[in-house]
Amino acid sequence: MIKRSWPELKEKLSRSKFRSSFHLKEKDVIYVEQKGLKTIRDHAESFIRMRLAPENPNNDGKQTPYKGHPVFIAEHATAFCCRSCTQKWHGIEKNRPMSEDEIEYAIYIIMSYIEDEIKSARNT
Repeated sequence: MIKRSWPELKEKLSRSKFRSSFHLKEKDVIYVEQKGLKTIRDHAESFIRMRLAPENPNNDGKQTPYKGHPVFIAEHATAFCCRSCTQKWHGIEKNRPMSEDEIEYAIYIIMSYIEDEIKSARNT
């Protein structure tokens, strides 16, 4: 596994036209503010455990919607949307369950992205 700090990964993701095209919309920012970061973190953990962490997730490559929840946007922006992207960007091998450490790393990165997006939206 390639475990990067959020600032290091953020810089690398910014060089990807696809990954850097994702941003939370105002409605997503409001949703996060209304629910609170703890609840959003709980959602992220649930989505990762159900949709990404299993050995062979259902519909792998298509399991993460492109809208509907701020965590979904964050998953695409941070390359935790499917096991192929997770392997390519984070070195977490496919065809085996993700470890607890890998799950926590994914949540850390996703939440760091969301927190940055909230700060950016509110500083404009």
